[in-house]
Amino acid sequence: MVKPVTTSAQETALACLDGIQPSLSQWTRTIFDFGETAWREYQSAAWYVARLKHEGFSVEEGSGGMPTAFCAHWTNGAGPTIGLYAEYDAVPGNCQDAVTVKQPRPGLGFEAGGHTDPHSGLGMASLGGLLAVKAAMQRHGIAGTLRFTGEPAEKVRGSKPIHAAKGYYDGLAGMISFHPFYMLPLCNTARWDTHCGAAYSMIYRFICDEPENWVRAGDGAPIPQAHSAARAPGANDALMTMYMASKALRDSMLPHQGGWSISEAILTAGQATADNLPARLAEIQYMIRVPTLRMAEQVTAVLDRNATAAAAISGCRFERHWVSKSRPGLANHAMADIAYAALSTVGPPRWDEAARAVGREIQVNAGNAATENPFIDELERLIDPRQAEEILRRDLPPSQMNSTSDDYTDMSWHAPTARVYVARPALRSASGQPYPAWVMNALGGIAATIDPMVICAAKTVALAALRLLEDKTARDAAMDEFVTRTGGGIGGTNWIAPLCDYEPPIHFRWPEYVTTARGRDWWIPSGQPNQTP
Repeated sequence: MVKPVTTSAQETALACLDGIQPSLSQWTRTIFDFGETAWREYQSAAWYVARLKHEGFSVEEGSGGMPTAFCAHWTNGAGPTIGLYAEYDAVPGNCQDAVTVKQPRPGLGFEAGGHTDPHSGLGMASLGGLLAVKAAMQRHGIAGTLRFTGEPAEKVRGSKPIHAAKGYYDGLAGMISFHPFYMLPLCNTARWDTHCGAAYSMIYRFICDEPENWVRAGDGAPIPQAHSAARAPGANDALMTMYMASKALRDSMLPHQGGWSISEAILTAGQATADNLPARLAEIQYMIRVPTLRMAEQVTAVLDRNATAAAAISGCRFERHWVSKSRPGLANHAMADIAYAALSTVGPPRWDEAARAVGREIQVNAGNAATENPFIDELERLIDPRQAEEILRRDLPPSQMNSTSDDYTDMSWHAPTARVYVARPALRSASGQPYPAWVMNALGGIAATIDPMVICAAKTVALAALRLLEDKTARDAAMDEFVTRTGGGIGGTNWIAPLCDYEPPIHFRWPEYVTTARGRDWWIPSGQPNQTP
């Protein structure tokens, strides 16, 4: 096989990443152990800011009005600006240590946050690529600017619609979006035509601040809310009515096509009291994942009606607060070709015998039989974007242009964007039964199993970014396609403007770590019944 041709600058970047690989491994574990969740990634964001400043970047902290976001720049003279980014939010209820058995991280319970995708590796691969590109630009005198954004709350599609609306993706020659593989056939490839779809997320807040209006005044109990008196149902009842009504009407929200979904999470439910008083406040969050914005608006209209009815019949009023309005993605074949060419040059990640031994140990501990190669075969194979697209389309109706959900899509309306996937460790199941969630989470934290993904992705990101910086023909082709698809670029006839017309939803009761006189813990204490402390 003929070795792909690389430029001197690309060779410098690859050598740089080989040199800093031990640091990338250590740093990945650091973010993994933080395990901070949406809008509360204080340690993770602070770590990135400090690292970037140490590496010579200027950093705007709290970009877009989001305390755990940032925007970093490094310039080597007049030239194109290339965008990369880190995500670092974890998921509540997925606290898993980087070990081969089901076990939460020390001092925490399973309810705490943990990395699932894992964003710990996602962000570190992009950071590694960034540092390698910077080193190559310095050594070879390549002019241009690197922009690196910190993107909190991806799991609720949080920061990118806000950053987009505030101009943080404007002026880029290209954006490189990396994500660990999470579903076949999107393993070691780039998205071609079918990019992720739209997503709306909102919080319905029910407030019972005038419970006395529920009953008529009388000469009985002097306190209307006395234990013997009727009382307003209150906010908890409004929330449960909303919850059940929306479940009952789900089949009537949209047609049974298009791969749409809706999920909910209760953020706040009354107060911790058993007294005979109505709950004053309750909040429920909905996430709508759909191919089109029209579908998102239809589901939102149904939820609004349900909230209106639930509030009216329970003595409450309600407010709707936006968490996210994310646009569907825009394809760019030129960018996909650049990203896949970079990945093909690097080759897929490889897992050595040490990693396989870890995988076999996890197989046994998860109740399966150990296999010689515990990892699925696709992890060490490349798949051409066109071939992956063909497989992906088999399960989609011809009219559906977007599928699944991720908010990188907001970047794609402001700059030519590549979405590249690199295999993360995943075990084969001889029995056909899926592994429990802790297995994938553990694989994302153990160095032997996650490092191959991180270094492969970092090299891919670096080579793609340098291609954009060095190859004007490739760069112009990507921009020409962006202009054509949007009908004239930003503001063009086919361009979808940012949907964000809300402030960052940072003030809600998002799950987080807390420090009290009892020490540091998750907001749900780790000392739960029937739980390993």
